[in-house]
Amino acid sequence: MIKSMTGFASVSVDHELAIVGVTVRSVNHRYLDVQVRVPQLLAEQETELRGLVQSRVARGRVELAVTTRVSTPPAVEIELNDPLVEALSTVVERAHARGLATGGLTSGDLLRFPQAVIVREQESDEASRGTIRRVVADVVDRALGELDEMRIREGGYLRADLDTRRACVADLVERLAVTAQTGEAGLVARLTTRVEELRGERQVDELLVAQEVVRFAARSDVSEELARLRGHLAHWSVLAESPDPCGRKLDFLLQEMNREVNTLGAKIEGAGVSELIVAAKAELEKLREQAQNVE
Repeated sequence: MIKSMTGFASVSVDHELAIVGVTVRSVNHRYLDVQVRVPQLLAEQETELRGLVQSRVARGRVELAVTTRVSTPPAVEIELNDPLVEALSTVVERAHARGLATGGLTSGDLLRFPQAVIVREQESDEASRGTIRRVVADVVDRALGELDEMRIREGGYLRADLDTRRACVADLVERLAVTAQTGEAGLVARLTTRVEELRGERQVDELLVAQEVVRFAARSDVSEELARLRGHLAHWSVLAESPDPCGRKLDFLLQEMNREVNTLGAKIEGAGVSELIVAAKAELEKLREQAQNVE
């Protein structure tokens, strides 16, 4: 199936326990590369979310970002760092004894001094965390669904362009086949004339002449290359219609087609061959560039 590797989706859900936002974007990549960013509350869920992405996307760089804002602020615990405060008091008393300071430690001093007062958020209960994780999984699934819809829609535009260029390559292949027949007929005529000339000379090895004729004929035969090219073009259509991702397979097919076109250019004789070969290679390159966008 022709599906683009680029896409974007953003979904936000306001649940009674938390507001969950999910943003997912994908761009071209040779393989599947998944990047997940989640808040500390969902750290244990990262593997699960990565699996959701892998179940929906086969190729591309995917960036998934999840944000949560808990509806009820968590309760906090405030603790005085007794060892640190005692050490600070000792230092202040020494400063007093030397006449370097006046007064004692105030509450403002303690609040300004790092780690003198420790504030900890109490963890929410397991039931609430489980509910939030389920909501996050649902929202991520929805966002991935929207991403997939966009990639399919973009893939439709790619498919239209690829089909047009594939048809152009198919037409060039058939024109090369006609040119090859004409060139082969001309080669046979020239060989026949040359054989007749050689037979008019003395001490001509008929077996050697026959071998040379066969060698030249075999060298100019492009039926196998044309058959493989037609087969590749037919396989292209099968891959494009299949529900499975096909980007890497299309890239491989294009490499094979380019190789066959190069061989045709070396074998076929006749006027206009170079122009046809150049045109075919140019269309194959454009196909290759577009295939880099296919999942």
